[in-house]
Amino acid sequence: MTDAAFSADRMFVLAVVCMAMFTYALRAGGYWVMGRLPITPRVRRGLESLPGAIIVSTVLPIVLQGGLAVGLCLVVATAVQVRMRKEYIAVFAAAAAAAGLRAAGL
Repeated sequence: MTDAAFSADRMFVLAVVCMAMFTYALRAGGYWVMGRLPITPRVRRGLESLPGAIIVSTVLPIVLQGGLAVGLCLVVATAVQVRMRKEYIAVFAAAAAAAGLRAAGL
């Protein structure tokens, strides 16, 4: 085997190592801060609302870029999830809605 198969640009390796160190520092720092922060009812409410905020910040750009069909599929998935409380059924319903909407020309 030659070394050429495993060569990498020094700046690329440096960038990856720096990103890994920064990611670890953020995670470790978060645990360190939360270990010293008193969990008041206000802090608890904030922590409990994080998953929803993360989902919205992930899904909203996709919906805005995808247009009406993606928005309607999201509404279908949300309605099925609220009604049936089964994630996989909500995903299948949204996929079926997407197929139907794309077949209809949306």
